Amino acid sequence: MRVMPNVHANGIDIEYEEFGDPSNPTLLLVMGLGAQMIVWDEGFCQLLADRGFHVIRYDNRDVGLSTKFDDAPAPDLAAAMGGDGSSAAYLLADMADDGIGLLDALGIEKAHIVGASMGGMIVQEMAIRHPEKVLSLCSIMSTTGDRAVGQPTPEAMAALMAPPPQTRDEALDLAVKAQKVIGGTFPVDEAKVRERAGRSYDRMVNPMGMARQLVAIMASPDRTPKLQQLDVPTLVIHGVVDPLVTPSGGEATAKAIPGAELLMLEGMGHDTPEQLWPQIVDAIVANTEKRGALA
Repeated sequence: MRVMPNVHANGIDIEYEEFGDPSNPTLLLVMGLGAQMIVWDEGFCQLLADRGFHVIRYDNRDVGLSTKFDDAPAPDLAAAMGGDGSSAAYLLADMADDGIGLLDALGIEKAHIVGASMGGMIVQEMAIRHPEKVLSLCSIMSTTGDRAVGQPTPEAMAALMAPPPQTRDEALDLAVKAQKVIGGTFPVDEAKVRERAGRSYDRMVNPMGMARQLVAIMASPDRTPKLQQLDVPTLVIHGVVDPLVTPSGGEATAKAIPGAELLMLEGMGHDTPEQLWPQIVDAIVANTEKRGALA
């Protein structure tokens, strides 16, 4: 197993990994709820690196090998769902500051930022809070924080809220089951899903971290008014059949951000299937090139 570096930034330790030439423009990848940075597939990262980017993926706080907030009060999911976010140990804004802190610690002045699901929410916050650091923004299968859009289907919500696995085998079975619910119409490669789930399980298991992240999402405000003030090349990618963050979330994001491009992908659920990587990478690269046109 490769040894991945870490830095101390924004008051926490952040585990990260780099692909490509550090002298190239940086593209920061931000992962979603409860997901470690290795869910950004190495092949996907390498495709972006091969297009001339210095790619960085990292573990958000409370997941993988970055700092855990185990000393915080227990997150109250039921209260948060009811609108009481007082049990939140942190907000999405804090998680956005983590990613910017990572860039600062590495001496990177500006970056293109790409986030998936909760990661999309985080990169939106990065652009709101630190516009001077952001060259372009890509929000994938995410939403604005407006509770009227992007809400999961009952089946997807049940998959999200399933009790945490008690063993490694249970973790692998649960990953496959969840993928079949949220993954869209592309065939599920069970062997690949199990392999990735196994690597994640072996690397770190922290169900309470995922719960704290979920409360952070619920306790964070609607970003729509501030998204409307952004001035950054923006691409919004969403799956037409996403049941976890339903398409209205992506549509609302693109509508809120001035000049944003919306790319709706047929057959894509709450996942970035390998069959769509070339199209997704092409779209991300084209969005980054808008910055040059605006300069």
